[in-house]
Order: sequence, then structure tokens, then C-alpha cells
Amino acid sequence: MDLTSIQQQTRRHFFEKGGVGLGSIALSQILAQDGYAGGGSSENPMAQRGAHYGGKAKNVIFMFMAGGPSHLELFEDKPKLREFHGQLPPESLTKGKRFAFLGEGAKLLGSERKFDTYGNVRMPLSELLPHHRKIADEVCWLRGMKTEVFNHGPAKLFMNTGFQVPGRPSMGSWVTYGIGSASRDLPGFVVLQSGPRGPRGGNALWSAGFLPSTYQGVPFRGSGDPILNLNSPEGFTKNRQRDFVDLVGSLNRERLSVTGDPEIATRINAYEMAYRMQTSAPELMDLSGESQATLDLYGAERGGNSYANNCLLARRLVERGVRFVQLYHTDWDHHGGPGQTLGKDLEKVTKEVDQASTALVLDLKQRGLLDDTIVIWGGEFGRTPMGETRNNKVGGRDHHIDAFTMWIAGGGFRSGITYGKTDEFGYEVVDEKVHVHDLHATILHQLGIDHEQLTYRFQGRDFRLTDVFGNVVEPILV
Repeated sequence: MDLTSIQQQTRRHFFEKGGVGLGSIALSQILAQDGYAGGGSSENPMAQRGAHYGGKAKNVIFMFMAGGPSHLELFEDKPKLREFHGQLPPESLTKGKRFAFLGEGAKLLGSERKFDTYGNVRMPLSELLPHHRKIADEVCWLRGMKTEVFNHGPAKLFMNTGFQVPGRPSMGSWVTYGIGSASRDLPGFVVLQSGPRGPRGGNALWSAGFLPSTYQGVPFRGSGDPILNLNSPEGFTKNRQRDFVDLVGSLNRERLSVTGDPEIATRINAYEMAYRMQTSAPELMDLSGESQATLDLYGAERGGNSYANNCLLARRLVERGVRFVQLYHTDWDHHGGPGQTLGKDLEKVTKEVDQASTALVLDLKQRGLLDDTIVIWGGEFGRTPMGETRNNKVGGRDHHIDAFTMWIAGGGFRSGITYGKTDEFGYEVVDEKVHVHDLHATILHQLGIDHEQLTYRFQGRDFRLTDVFGNVVEPILV
């Protein structure tokens, strides 16, 4: 085409001939944002990716009760344990077993808590969880959980990473590595903490391990700016900041094209994410748009910093496309010493979480979000049927790995069922056991991920969340 012909081309001619190309570009962008296009680009490692098959869930909220809640004070009414209170357990139960603190001669400890059954499922719940009665038929009660590790730090790592030693990716990291995140303006994996201190194990619990660091969990503060120093210094205008991000981004892209280093892609994405979060984060934390009825449902307060506020923030995060939200609430380690009794200390911590945990399930359901959001509640292990003596008083229980209770809701899990059964003392699982690896495999399955195919090659071998174990627990799925 000569110059005269080009000059005679009108805007209408351009769009007539270029429409297919422009339309393809636009369609590709829309599909990529909605997760139907191919894998994420090297510059956006958190872009949505297709799962192995159609999953029923899109998001996960894991409410982690750090320290090990006692199933015998909360979820398991054991009359035989009360009947044999103060007696030695049968040798067949304890022979060859190891405990964190219990020695020989530890005697059975019957619970003093009152229980009743609730819902059509007839789930036993203690007086310590009055709000949980409202969701008896909304969740799947896993009463036959089992783990491998009886000390807190390694046990928390095992529940969160599938391995008891630091260095492995957490479940949230594996999920976002596998299918990315729908949120462009917030991290794909967010961690919220409450309680008197951080959980034992620290940031190894939400680490990306050997995965690219873009997939690690990002801890948010419960009030104010979720991340310190997120906003620019005074006098540094938005335009100057945009110029800076663009310049650094261009240099990083040039280096990325040469090396292919995924950590450079992480750096590019982090700069862009921080820039966008200057707008998205304040909007996330601003609860002024939440009704008073919603705040009352959770027991949350505008401007507050609590487990209740974190539960409300978790709902707001999944509404904005965040893939994996993990809440840690500490102080569940009730050995019987000062501040660790099964009396007022257990009462205090259950009161802090009971209402808000229940509210999260109810709120997600009434907003139509529970169908594709998996909600999990539980700790790293349970507590022993034998009492532990501290300060010459029997007032607590030791760590117990052979039987404990968790619950899970939404995301294609069956509601209003109990799965798992323990013996008369709540010591061993006697039917329908769910190992930690099985739980991980089942959660991944509901997200459309085959746990045996989600692997990452590191130091010459393929690793996965479930190591070489794990079976999908089909009976608890819809």
C-alpha cells in the first residue's frame, strides 16, 4: 500500500480491519483475569491458572487455634472418662506411647463441662461454645483427626506444611502456586493474627519455602495500615512514585529477560502490588460500610483489633478475590499451670473465638459465598484424656496426637454430618480416621487440584504438600 492510500484510510477503515486483532487482545486480557487463559505470565506469577479439574471451591479461610484445643472440653462428651476419673488408664492405651510432658502414673481426668447435643446431626457441644450451636448443621465435624508430631512448633508446621521441619511451603503457598489468585490489588495469601503473642513456629508457618517467594503469606495488621510503610513519605507525589515504579520495573524486566529468575518476577509483582494496595488496603480496612447488625453478628468494632475483626476482614478479603486467608489465634495450650488452666483460662479463649467463628460461616452463607469458600477451624493437635499435674494441681491436659476434632464448612463439603469416632476415653480414633495428609489432599481436591500432580522440583526431587501420602476423604464431600 502506497503513502497516498495510507493517508486516505479513515478511523472507520482502521477499526474495520483491526477489529479482530483488538478484540482478541481484549478477550485474552479478560480471560486471563477470569482464570480461563493459560498460565500466568512471568511478570505476574500470581495470575489465575486453570486447575487440574473443575473444583467446587475458589477460596480458603483457615481459622487456626494455636496451642491445641481440648476436644474433651469442647466436642467430645465422654461419660466413661468421668466414671474412671482419677484412675490409671488401661496399659494397652499408653504402652509404647510418648507424650510431651506426661510421665508414668498420669491418671484419667474427666471433664467438668456440661454437654448437650445440637442440630439434626446431634453434635455434642459443651457449654463453652454456645454460638457454635447455631452452625451444628452447617459444618462437617471431623472427630477422628490424627497427626504425627506432639510438640507445638513442629506440629504447627506439620499441620500447615505437611512436614515438621521448617523450609517447606505452607498450604496457602501451594494453593496460590497451583491456581494463582483472583485479586489484582491484594496479595493472594493473607495472614491475620490475634491473641497475646504470635504462634510458635513464626513465619515458617506461612512461608513459601522453596517456592518463589511471591507465594508466601503476607501478614496484615488488624487495624490501621495493614502493612507498615505502605504509604509514600510526605511530599512524594503519586506521579513521582509511578515514575519510580515504572523505571525500576523496566530495569527488572530487562534483567528477567536475561536470567529468567522467578525472584525478579516476584520483585516486579511486589512493586506493582504495593502501588495498587495504597488504594485497595485502606478500603479493605475501612469497616464504615458494614452495617451495625453485621458488626454485632461478629462482635467486631470499627477500628478494633481482635479475632472478631479478623474474621470480618477474612470475609472482606475473599469477597475481593484473595485466594487463601489464614487466621491465627493463640493461647490454647492448657497444661494446668498459671494462665493455662481448663477453667477460667479456657473459658477466656473460647469466648474470644466462639461468636466470630460462627458468625463467619453464617455471614458467608447469607451472602452466597459459602458454596465456593472452604472454612476450616482447628489446631495442631488435641489434649490427653489423662490430666497433667503442675504446681501440685491437676488442672490441665498434655498434647495429644492420636485423636482430636476439627470442623470444615462450605466449598462442597457435606454439612450437618459427623465423621470419625474415638474410643470411650477420647484417646484413639476407632473409625473414619482423617490424617493431616488426608485433610490436605481433600482441601486441594475441592479447589480442583490433584495433590499428587501439584509438585515442585527442588534439589533433584519433586516435592508436594502431601509428601508421598494422603487420600481424598470422599465420604465428607457432596
